[in-house]
Formats: sequence, structure tokens, C-alpha cells
Amino acid sequence: MKPLIGITCGTFRDREWCPPIHGHRQTYIDSVVAAGGAPFLFPLVDDQAVVRALYDRLDGVLLAGGCDVDPSYYGEAPMEQLGPVDALRDRVEIWLARWAAEEGKPVLGICRGMQVLNVALGGSLYQDIPTQLTPQYIHDGSYACEDWTHMVHDIRIEPSSKIAKIFDTSSFPINSLHHQSLKAIAPQLKPVGWAPDGVVELVEGSNGHFMVGVQCHPEALQGEADPRWRKLFKHFVEQCHV
Repeated sequence: MKPLIGITCGTFRDREWCPPIHGHRQTYIDSVVAAGGAPFLFPLVDDQAVVRALYDRLDGVLLAGGCDVDPSYYGEAPMEQLGPVDALRDRVEIWLARWAAEEGKPVLGICRGMQVLNVALGGSLYQDIPTQLTPQYIHDGSYACEDWTHMVHDIRIEPSSKIAKIFDTSSFPINSLHHQSLKAIAPQLKPVGWAPDGVVELVEGSNGHFMVGVQCHPEALQGEADPRWRKLFKHFVEQCHV
């Protein structure tokens, strides 16, 4: 049996007067399939019992990229530079992240997903990197280029980390499509990868089970752009068999 991987949906609108659409980009689906998993697009349902019933059927959770996280979850007022937020998505993903952390269910957070994981477990975010930090790079540089495979900067990986062992390297280039980043790191997470200007790019759990967050978008790179990222998805799916 292929492990069932829940990919959290985003909210999209094709027309303002139409009901919202829940879904996500093909690259997330392709990455899970290529790694041997069965992808399930997790709907945004404002009913915790229904969310829990669906979660219980999953073997792993993939918290996907998307809009900003409401800063009220980490005790801050919104800055002017805060982007759009999705209250329902925040609720659903924070439930999922906390359950997965408590119960040891494998969880992979990508971009917003890493930020959600950090916030759900007690951390905080820089709401806007250019405003609150002195970045060396334009961290939404791939977005500015309109190219998901455009490499913006290298990352440095802690050699003793699990992620370094997965990749068998301590540095390589990544794409970058974010304007927020991790500030205070949640107690259950530890930073293991950084951009040259110090922005946290990789975190992993400190309690032994597979809990990984990546700030870049490996789902867009794991094809022809940088097949090394297939190792991460494959390891994630394999852990969902355990």
C-alpha cells in the first residue's frame, strides 16, 4: 500500500462572485507521486471533528506553500507589509501541525508550511524580511523573475543534521519565493540550514520523528532543476511507511 500523504489546500478564486476553490499546484502532487506516495488534497473544513477524521486516515502531512500566517497566532499586530492571510487555512493547518507533532506523524512543511509549523509549536515570524531584517538577498527573487526554478542563493546546512545526511552535502543553491521568515524558533524545532545573510532556511524536529521544514520550494526543483530534492521527498514518504 502506498502511504497516503495529505497536502493542505490553498484557497483560490477564479471570479470574485464565485465560491472559493480549494486546491494546490501540480508540483506538490508530482513530488509525492514520484516519491512513492499517494497524494490527498486536504480540504479546508471549518469543523475540527471532520479535520480530525481525515487526519487520522493519513500516513503523513505535507504543509504546502501559500499566503502569510496571521500574526495574532504569535502575539503580534499585523504590519503594513503583511500579505493576505487565510483564517480558515491557518486554523486547519495549525490543528494538523500540532497533532502531527504530538503523535509523531511525519510532517513536511514547505515555505509557508515551515512557518506554520514553527508558529503552531510556539515560534514566531518576521512579518516582512526587507522591513525587519537587513537581507543580503531578495528572498522573493524567484517570484520576481517569474521562474520557480531560478536559484537565488546557496544554503549552508549543519553537517551533523539529519537533512545533511539525506543530501550528503552541506551546501547547494535554492530558489526563493518568500518575504517572511522564522524569528523565534519553536522549542520542538532546531534550525539546521541558513541563507548567507542568516535567514533560517531549514528546520528539523528535536524529538526523533520526521518533522522537517524547508523555506524554499523543493517541489518545483525536484524535477530537472535539481533532482537532489527527490531524496527529501523519498525519505519523507518512506518514513510514512513506518
